[in-house]
Amino acid sequence: MELMADAPTRTVDVLVVGGGPAGSAAAITAARAGRTVLLVDKASFPRDKCCGDGLTTLALRLGEQLGLDPSPIGGWQPVEDAVIHSPSGRSVRFPLPRDDGRYAVVVPRREYDAALLDLVRTAGAEVLEGHAVTGLSLDAGNGPGNRPGATVDVDGLGSVRATTVVAADGMWSPIRRFLGLSTDDDRGQWHAFRQYVSDVGPAATDLHVWFESDLLPGYAWSFPLPGGRANVGFGILRGGPVAVGDTGQIWGGLMDRPSIRAVLGDHARPEGRRTAWPIPARVDRAVLAHGPVLFVGDAAAATDALTGEGIGQALLTGILAAEASSAGGSTMEVATAYRRAVRRNLVADHRMSMALQRMLAHPIGASTAVRLADLNPWTRRNFSRWMFEDYPRALLATPRRWGRGALSTSGAYAGH
Repeated sequence: MELMADAPTRTVDVLVVGGGPAGSAAAITAARAGRTVLLVDKASFPRDKCCGDGLTTLALRLGEQLGLDPSPIGGWQPVEDAVIHSPSGRSVRFPLPRDDGRYAVVVPRREYDAALLDLVRTAGAEVLEGHAVTGLSLDAGNGPGNRPGATVDVDGLGSVRATTVVAADGMWSPIRRFLGLSTDDDRGQWHAFRQYVSDVGPAATDLHVWFESDLLPGYAWSFPLPGGRANVGFGILRGGPVAVGDTGQIWGGLMDRPSIRAVLGDHARPEGRRTAWPIPARVDRAVLAHGPVLFVGDAAAATDALTGEGIGQALLTGILAAEASSAGGSTMEVATAYRRAVRRNLVADHRMSMALQRMLAHPIGASTAVRLADLNPWTRRNFSRWMFEDYPRALLATPRRWGRGALSTSGAYAGH
């Protein structure tokens, strides 16, 4: 669609660019705080997204907080056990708590993101799909209350002026590019590859992670889905022992690796196309705010550096951005509040993940970690909860988080 140059400029409190989890969380939170919110996305939903489709306890709790009801989502697959395969060949089953809510779920992003976007509409925000952002300019203050803001050009809509722009537009954020903040050498810290697989065997009803020696500190996975399907893939650290250009050969033989074939079964068959995507994981160094623009989710490089999981972090940054904007204050005060909230909630965990990533970069380190986690029932239970972000990565290193119940909180949807 062509830009409607003669259309009058619309004015909103918050313009959210991007309809993934980060953008939806921001829009829902801002709309419920009484702000006028417009969310635009160049895609039309439902749409696929390259992802492992796993929801950690963090993501589930935040989804519940936002009001997401999982019951209409057909692909919603709860996980009760995770099986970790170490480089030494040791396989350990790590149980998640039973009868106390959900701690891990697998759900295709095609369904999950669309459900969140429906919740945005229910919250009172306006959603426009199929509209790309084509430009952005900052101003010193010509809107309500003479506050500084930004005017964003939207394909097929015209110009939208907002006091706050939430950039939830992914790793290669067009908003960042319009602001001149992009770097040509940023290709993400991880690279992930995914394929859906049908007719998997009964062992694939559990969630499996393989620490294969040639992929470390990356790993391969099989995440269960309803109907005898699974999300199968692997992730590698960019700059690690596996070059991105060599991943095609790994893809070709991944399902025929004996330990992986034993789980998927002899009749498992790939369906659809293979997809790949870079993953940014450097929230401690990312530009989080620029004037009235707040970056969230992948645009804030908020993914967990240890696992590559980013949905919980996307939801959290979206909520924090909306809360900072809704609290009021000057443009600088809003940006400062958001930066502080991200640092407080994510940076210590990021640094802990980076330290653990270095440990898992070698087969001996990965095998030792699995062996220590398997010492007794207590270590197995708590390792699984830690792995699925039931509590923060750096909990032990951040005493301010040691409140009552820090290690005994119920899972999400405990009342369902």
